[in-house]
Amino acid sequence: MIPKLSEVSPVQAKYLAFIERLKASGFQGDTNPDYANRVVLATDNSIYQVLPQGVIYPKSIEDIQLLTRLSNNSEFQDIVLSPRGGGTGTNGQSLTDGLVVDLSKHMNKILEVNIEEGWARVQTGVVKDQLNKAIEPDGLFFAPELSTSNRATIGGMVNTDASGQGSVMYGKTRNHVLELKTVLLDGEMISTAPISEDALEQIKQGSDYSAHAHRVIDNIEKTKQKDIAATFPQLNRCMTGYDLAHIRDADGRFNMNNILCGSEGTLGFIVEAKVNLLKIPKFATLVNIRYNSFEASLRHAKELLEAKPTSIETVDSKVLGLAKGDIIWNSVSEFFPEQAGEDIQGINLVEYTGDSEEDIAARVKVLTDALDALSNEANSSTLGYTIANGHTNVNKIWGMRKKSVGLLGNAKGEKRPVPFVEDTAVPPENLADYIMEFREVLDSYGVAYGMFGHVDAGVLHVRPALDLKDESQEPMVREITDKVVALTQKYGGLLWGEHGKGVRSEYAPSFFGELYPSIQQVKGAFDPRNQLNPGKIATPFELGAELLKIDEVPLRGQLDRQIPLTNRDQFKEGMYCNGNGACFNFDPHDAMCPSWKGTRQRVHSPKGRASLMREWLRGMSEQGVDVRKASYKAKHSTFVGSFIPRLRNTLAKRKGDYDFSHEVHESMMGCLACKSCVGQCPIKVDVPEFRAKFLELYYSRYLRPVKDYVVGATEYMMPTMASFPQPYNWLVSNKLTNKIMSKVVGMEDSPKLSNYNLKREMSRRGIRLATPLAIESLSPKDRRRAVIVVQDAFTSYFETELVLDIMELLSRLGFQAYLAPYLPNGKPLHVHGFLRSFEKAAKKNLDMLQNLAFYGLPMIGVDPSMTLTYRAEYAKTFGNSRPIPKVQLMQEWLANQSEHLQKQAISQKDETFHLMAHCTEKTNAAPSIKDWQSVYELLGLKLTVENVGCCGMAGTYGHESRNKATSVEIYNLSWKDKVNDPALHNKLVATGYSCRCQAKRLDDAKIKHPAQILLEHIKADLA
Repeated sequence: MIPKLSEVSPVQAKYLAFIERLKASGFQGDTNPDYANRVVLATDNSIYQVLPQGVIYPKSIEDIQLLTRLSNNSEFQDIVLSPRGGGTGTNGQSLTDGLVVDLSKHMNKILEVNIEEGWARVQTGVVKDQLNKAIEPDGLFFAPELSTSNRATIGGMVNTDASGQGSVMYGKTRNHVLELKTVLLDGEMISTAPISEDALEQIKQGSDYSAHAHRVIDNIEKTKQKDIAATFPQLNRCMTGYDLAHIRDADGRFNMNNILCGSEGTLGFIVEAKVNLLKIPKFATLVNIRYNSFEASLRHAKELLEAKPTSIETVDSKVLGLAKGDIIWNSVSEFFPEQAGEDIQGINLVEYTGDSEEDIAARVKVLTDALDALSNEANSSTLGYTIANGHTNVNKIWGMRKKSVGLLGNAKGEKRPVPFVEDTAVPPENLADYIMEFREVLDSYGVAYGMFGHVDAGVLHVRPALDLKDESQEPMVREITDKVVALTQKYGGLLWGEHGKGVRSEYAPSFFGELYPSIQQVKGAFDPRNQLNPGKIATPFELGAELLKIDEVPLRGQLDRQIPLTNRDQFKEGMYCNGNGACFNFDPHDAMCPSWKGTRQRVHSPKGRASLMREWLRGMSEQGVDVRKASYKAKHSTFVGSFIPRLRNTLAKRKGDYDFSHEVHESMMGCLACKSCVGQCPIKVDVPEFRAKFLELYYSRYLRPVKDYVVGATEYMMPTMASFPQPYNWLVSNKLTNKIMSKVVGMEDSPKLSNYNLKREMSRRGIRLATPLAIESLSPKDRRRAVIVVQDAFTSYFETELVLDIMELLSRLGFQAYLAPYLPNGKPLHVHGFLRSFEKAAKKNLDMLQNLAFYGLPMIGVDPSMTLTYRAEYAKTFGNSRPIPKVQLMQEWLANQSEHLQKQAISQKDETFHLMAHCTEKTNAAPSIKDWQSVYELLGLKLTVENVGCCGMAGTYGHESRNKATSVEIYNLSWKDKVNDPALHNKLVATGYSCRCQAKRLDDAKIKHPAQILLEHIKADLA
């Protein structure tokens, strides 16, 4: 049923032997020849999928030197080595059928920063935003700006000579590289920087790879100047890689860095970079101009350039429309108002930066005066504009623009925008005419597409929508590309304006012409055996090796089409990952993705899990398995009937029988099910959903661990255990029993049940249960202020005091609050793949909620994760088969009672509290975070939102013994410092039960719910 690896091929055997020899020689990094790691590293952000023979993660320069020296042994001289950074390339730059050498996992340290001289020295696995965050307090930043800046590594930027927004002012990466350290194929590390003629002559006297390379390149510069001048266009985005036009800098010094920048790992392993840093402009303003046609926005850009802004970015209506359906829109909507009758087809974002606010204001006024005059003209294509002042507001809009690539992948249906003609560059004055012809080409094939880009540099990103699972659409990759290449040459441009060459190096000979043999000479000098990322940019002339071709490298679509539609549809939540890598966000204070941040293993990321799921489905399909039928069978099989075969398979697993499902299972079990991927992934990859489906099938073949049954039964056992909490509390707090529970059940550090008994307290405090009789007895006046609080197991039984406080708060605010009868929500069952049991629990709970919903009273929940289950898991499970009652988050409902709350304002108005929001809440119900701030403001208090990532608990994840170390690591990344900050003592509030539980468990910190702070202040105000 589950695919097994085929016999080891001779090629794989050689690579395995190489890896074993490498480990024996003292290699300190990680080596991963396992299938899961190979699958996950088989894709990037391109249309291609190439399975490597293994993945290795060096820890040091010495590790890379061991690697390269071993590759010189006669038996390993055909071993292929391909460096990899963030894996965000759109042209397959880091894909290989050899060994992937990932420098991002361990070699990611900022080594030195010199504020006075304005430079930093970093390992090349450092992420761009990681560096910028470190130097921001000193008023510095590293340019240029990239849309993938929160996951793109400095090494990746150097290897693709990356550029982006603002490149007209800031140039490309090579313009900011001062010095590089590179390990060459002979194992020697060279340090390169601009050098004098004497220094060059001294290097050329040597006998190693470096000396030979310097001789070759110096000779090319001296003998090919006329060809170089004729070949390399005078563009802001000149040719990436092997930049022969800049062998010498403007001052005449020889600069090898200009050859290495953009070389895509084909010349050596760039391991360290010294880069210059720029001062952050003190002020920034962004003018957001709306147009009734995309062509008008392009043509207007030429006039806008004359105003000399820092940058001009363009977004078309398709990208804007997709942004409106994304979490990002919540932060930028005010700058793109919906005007009646407007049909926005294009937007120009015109940025002004500088150190003088008055100067910027004057320059902006010149532009806005011109725009005002233009809008008064008859048949004006300009619809209007808004202005965003200050870095905070400007960065919100740039955040939307950065997300454009991912957003385009979130189209509906099987046809998805894909990169293969994505970053052409032409002289800016030709851009509008060029794009109009470009659109004619695409329109002739009837494909949809979105466009955005850097009109100030003549670069526009275009992604035609194709379904490459459909074999009949595959030829369009070649046909459209050939036509775009011809069109680009017609307008004096380049096929590679920003994202490097990669597989599209196929067209290098036609662009370089008679200069291409010189390019080959450069490759041969550094890599005579064609071992370093072969097939890209150039091949050694002597070997006769060929460049890769755009339609001969395996496509992801070719593999995905092997999965029947029924199987794809069953796991559609993971099928459309386009590899944009948003889940590799380095920022520990960002919710996405905690398991990736806590492990730094790509198999523990949404992209990794989606890749594994696709490969697992492909294997299942090869064996003729219909996963929908298998899922049905799993739901309806009995425990007794399936026990023997599951026991047999489990025993075989323990003996070491290989099953790829085990590698997939290991990845899925690392997921916290926090749902940050659902809210933050532009493609809306939903790992918790397909994880639950996978676990259901996996455990139909293998025995479940005991802890799954314990967790699944928790909601059912709670009412009984809460009646006699002492035995349970003793059990979980006793060190010996806790140790036994950890070993036998796999659970530890479980929370204690509340000392309050909810039923007794309801009776004592006069809290009424929501029953038809109680609701029907309400007067019309009371009904207008009535609300039903929906219980969940965690707050009702572990934090009973919180439920009581909320009921009291609502009462003191003048509301008639009822508590819904307790029934299991089913969320823990869903998380662990008990989908049949979840459906049963959900149906029963829905029956109760629908009976209450009949009376039209609003219903609110306390815990974000449990409450949002109704609009997520419930909605997906039942679809349109039955209505799902609206259960709002508490703050969503309260924020809509503004007129009433203003009358309850607290007199004490100077206190500020700090909100630590739950991951699921802030990524899947983002506006609700502002709702808490609105409620606090209405009642006379202040609430700021702390920028924190995941707490590491997520339901019961942190209590599972196998997850404890990762759970603690995730907590330490972001929450620990905030929780232990003396300035925030007694001022922190947290919305999630699991978050408060984690802070108590790891730091013995008692953090309150936002409602409890409000109650305290209302009671104090009345005292």
